Amino acid sequence: MYKRDNNQQLLIDLFRAYFGAKKNKGKTANALAFAVSYEKNIIELYEDIINYRYQIRSSVCFIVNKPVKREIFAADFRDRVVHHLLFNYLNPLFERSFIKDSYSCRKGKGTSYGIKRVSHFVRSCSENYQKECWIMKLDIRGYFMSIDRNILYKKIEKIVNSTKNPAFDKNLILYLIHLVVFNDPTIGCIFRSQPEDWVGLPKSKSLFHSAKNKGLPIGNLTSQLCANVYLNQFDHFIKEKLGLKYYGRYVDDMVFVCRDKDFLKNSISEIKKYLKNNLGLTLHPRKIYLQKFNIGIPFLGVFIKPKRVYAGRRIKNNFIKNLYTIEKKKTFGMEDISVINSYLGMMINYNTYRLRRKLLLGFNWGFVKNICIAENIGKVNLKM
Repeated sequence: MYKRDNNQQLLIDLFRAYFGAKKNKGKTANALAFAVSYEKNIIELYEDIINYRYQIRSSVCFIVNKPVKREIFAADFRDRVVHHLLFNYLNPLFERSFIKDSYSCRKGKGTSYGIKRVSHFVRSCSENYQKECWIMKLDIRGYFMSIDRNILYKKIEKIVNSTKNPAFDKNLILYLIHLVVFNDPTIGCIFRSQPEDWVGLPKSKSLFHSAKNKGLPIGNLTSQLCANVYLNQFDHFIKEKLGLKYYGRYVDDMVFVCRDKDFLKNSISEIKKYLKNNLGLTLHPRKIYLQKFNIGIPFLGVFIKPKRVYAGRRIKNNFIKNLYTIEKKKTFGMEDISVINSYLGMMINYNTYRLRRKLLLGFNWGFVKNICIAENIGKVNLKM
């Protein structure tokens, strides 16, 4: 944010944030209502921000069951614009300090990049699979719901205050960040799921059971960035203090590759201590995985083995469920083509040719007569 020209730059950046927010949520009723008079709405939002009277509106709360059961809080579209504004300002500040191998919510990275990097770790550490090495996988119990907002805010505040840009309005940025970080979306939220939909969701995965000033809502762009920020110093602790060269993290899903099995086992206590003392976090006791590299490891929906990567059980099962759903329909069209191609496009990156062939051609699907299947089983098209 800038102080020149009566915050003219802020207004420009709000318009940029609006178009960024619109890319993913432009068809929702909330977004369409905002778009009817978006110029007027953005100017009103701008006035609220520069006069320190911006207030966060009620979120919509619901449960999703895929890929796993989660509690989602969807912010009002107006607040999503502010989230994009903050992300555009803050991400470049933090990007400089992130390690190479944190993969979530970063441009040019993500699940595919993380999978390739872990495959590279195994190949490099084992010297092209010639020497023995070990893979350890850890994750944090109820990570998003356990984030301490006071600790998080201090981390962000430190970075914002350290910027040397003289035109950077730190007070205005910190004002907005404080509102977003400490907002409790459970207060006054609008429910789109029934109470019984929460059955089976562990309390550690719900903001309704989080301690005061603990937890961030899953679904907000700012929450994704904050999840990276919160564990950033931990990443440096792993690389620089423990000296673990082959380490990567996607949100709280951590992978370590090392020649020394005992070193990995002994590092668990150091990791537990750091997480507890510095971040108030706890490792999930039932999700500690330590195996020889040749056995492989599940990571980000796939199973990584030497020289090959297989689609995970969840991807396969979800694809089969979608194929059954398509089969039961009375009509078949481009929407069904898109569903099939989205799975094929994901699976073609891994060693899944036989699986793709089996799933599409190994069953007597009635819809197959309506499609043309590429030779590599990587894409289908509607027959004309």
